[in-house]
Amino acid sequence: MPFFTRDGDTFHPTEVANGPWDPKSLHGRVIIGLIGFAIEERHSGPEFVPARLTVDMFRLPTIDKPIHVTTRLVRDGMRIRVVEAEFLSGGISMARASCQLLRRTQNPEGNVWSPPNWDVPKPSDIPKPTDPRLGMNGKWTTRPIVGHMGSLGPRRLWMSEVRELVAGVPMTPFVHVATGADFASPFANAGDKGLGYINSDVTIYLHRLPVSNWIGFDAVNHQATDGVAIGECWLYDEQGPIGTATVAALAQRKPMAKPPPP
Repeated sequence: MPFFTRDGDTFHPTEVANGPWDPKSLHGRVIIGLIGFAIEERHSGPEFVPARLTVDMFRLPTIDKPIHVTTRLVRDGMRIRVVEAEFLSGGISMARASCQLLRRTQNPEGNVWSPPNWDVPKPSDIPKPTDPRLGMNGKWTTRPIVGHMGSLGPRRLWMSEVRELVAGVPMTPFVHVATGADFASPFANAGDKGLGYINSDVTIYLHRLPVSNWIGFDAVNHQATDGVAIGECWLYDEQGPIGTATVAALAQRKPMAKPPPP
């Protein structure tokens, strides 16, 4: 079953599109994924890379309302294209986004320092987890590398989508990243007492699109003061680094239960 069915410009959430905080609300991942889907479908092209997508999520949509995503081309230059988007549930604005697309050219001459590529097993070399909760009972699939949500130490895993975002439309590489990027919040912000933060935004930076369906998450930062947190994951595909996912989050009154180790 896909996360959404489509009727023209109207998207209808299915029962699997719900999130962890309220079974009647949409998961943040499908909000971000659908915004990325609409922006790419209407404004992208092979000559452009969606280098940055920022999504602000300020209301919690429910799964029983029809969804519309409006987009506006702010700037269509030779090298830079900027798009704004709005996510409406039942006619009410629930999220907004800004996407910057950059034209592909060539790297300038010279060398620039970069962090080394991570040295981890391929997804095909890691056994599939037996606990369905690690993929939120079929919303995605994972291959844990080291650590797990809430463990105190390095956390790395591979994630891949297992269902279509929109019925009948194969996921593109960009939609794969956009749909999975919300995972940066629980992966970076969960602690030994469970997940006590809900993210209010996601920003994805990409220097290239992934070449495989597996996206690697490496939790590299979490900081919090007075109930306001930030978290960051470096993103990879099976060839190497592709970008980052960064989130802002606020403390929830009731933390989620601590997930089981892989």
